[in-house]
Amino acid sequence: MRPIYLTIGIIAVICGAIGAVLPLMPTVPFLILAAFCFAKSNPAWEKKILDHPHWGPQLMDWRERRAISRRSKVMAIGAMTVGAVFTYFTLGPPWVYVSLGILTISGSWIATRNE
Repeated sequence: MRPIYLTIGIIAVICGAIGAVLPLMPTVPFLILAAFCFAKSNPAWEKKILDHPHWGPQLMDWRERRAISRRSKVMAIGAMTVGAVFTYFTLGPPWVYVSLGILTISGSWIATRNE
């Protein structure tokens, strides 16, 4: 199982890195998944993610309290909104509906988490 967890963790980190630069895709949920997978496959990589100066505190908040800071919520929902507006002006229907669906589902989930 360790190679499977390691592979999923690496894919999650790649998706998280993409999410760090694309406003439509989230980052922290992928890093949460990566930390979980690395805890089961490569503890040194888990420690690297948890010790990261920017993402580490958010991951620890989630791990300890299942919480997302208000600033992070606003930034995430705002970025997804910008992504949906950008999709509307560049691709239009039907692609904007995909963006709006992601915004609605992910944004609702993020907004209802503890702070």
